[in-house]
Amino acid sequence: MLNKLFGLDQNKTSVKTEILAGLATFLTMAYITVVNPAILSTDGSGMEFGAVFTATIIAAVVGTLIMGLWANWPVALAPGMGLNAFFTFGVIFGMGYTYQQALAAVFVAGLVFIVLSVTPARKYLINSIPKSMKLGVGAGIGLFLAIIGLQGSGIVVDNPATLIGLGDMTSAPVILTGVGFVIMAILDKRGVPGSIIIGILAVSVVAWVFGVSEISGVIGSVPSPAHAFSLDFSLLMSAGFIGTAFAFLFVDFFDTAGTLTSVANITGKVNDDGEVDGIEKALLADSVATSVGALVGTSNTTSYIESGAGVKEGGRTGLTAVTVAVLFLLCLFFAPLAQSIPAFATAPALIFIATYFMRNIKDIDWEDVTEYTPAVLAAIVMPFTYSIAYGIAIGFITYVIIKALSGKQDELNSGSLVIAIISVIYFIV
Repeated sequence: MLNKLFGLDQNKTSVKTEILAGLATFLTMAYITVVNPAILSTDGSGMEFGAVFTATIIAAVVGTLIMGLWANWPVALAPGMGLNAFFTFGVIFGMGYTYQQALAAVFVAGLVFIVLSVTPARKYLINSIPKSMKLGVGAGIGLFLAIIGLQGSGIVVDNPATLIGLGDMTSAPVILTGVGFVIMAILDKRGVPGSIIIGILAVSVVAWVFGVSEISGVIGSVPSPAHAFSLDFSLLMSAGFIGTAFAFLFVDFFDTAGTLTSVANITGKVNDDGEVDGIEKALLADSVATSVGALVGTSNTTSYIESGAGVKEGGRTGLTAVTVAVLFLLCLFFAPLAQSIPAFATAPALIFIATYFMRNIKDIDWEDVTEYTPAVLAAIVMPFTYSIAYGIAIGFITYVIIKALSGKQDELNSGSLVIAIISVIYFIV
């Protein structure tokens, strides 16, 4: 039955290989069950850790099952890093939205993503955004995650004279953050699956043992998804709401496209014409997952590049994804353990993941000033304004102006021009 459903023989794989691949993928991304609730439930956001914990797992399970059973891709989904930080710090704290209004923006972005996924527009958009800007946005998200992690750990603190300054490097949270980061880097280098979640748990255990933090339990009842179906569309027609939804859509769409393209290259899904077989179903699965995630109470759900861990283990079909979904579902009963994880234990995960995102900049064309300056500017603006949206907007405005005034207007396409124009209108309004 499994062979017929997933085409195991056709993809030259087996049930055992797929299950082991699913376990590898799960271990590399299990940290999201702790990190996402921690970010979204930051004091002042109005969201509860337990409710977001349940929503995170529901979104991951639903999205990954759709990807596995319908699209038959070995790709797992969960609320995306960077997007969750933008949701909390950029939209709720930065723009003054309630979490209900922010969830509505995510839901609208998901609906637009669905439309794009079933029309030729998806291929046009993927091809119209300059490579340098895609890479710059990716690097900027990494810097954004880094500043959040550094602040959460106490390494970076507020300084009235210089805006930011160095915290107390001898404090327990800062020292444990450093230990966690080193553990993650070493384990990753040695090829140990689950390096991030191992680092988080190691730091937490040390904190519990020495009384730096307290543990409230391990297994318990499933927290209620209290934020489910609480979307507020009162700002739907405002320029700010449209701009926010666009930012969610932009990052989610191209992050997903990049992840799926990478997986396709490894699994042999790229045909002789250079096109990815079955990417329509994969993109649609991702977009539906974003809308479902917003309904249950979490930020954008997206395809995880960590799925590459499972692919490296031989995962080639949707059975890998289904395995991940089942493992995520089991996590529902470990809410007390997740809630006991201190902020300085998840901080090194944010910083470590940031280093991965930063690898994007190596592929920027450093010989062309009209390419690398807008990309770098977009990346720098994100952490310093606490907004992915501002980084995208300023980056594209700069890109179009520099290209046009440098005699390279023929390199501009309608996609870049539209984004730049929308960005200008956004700032004016």
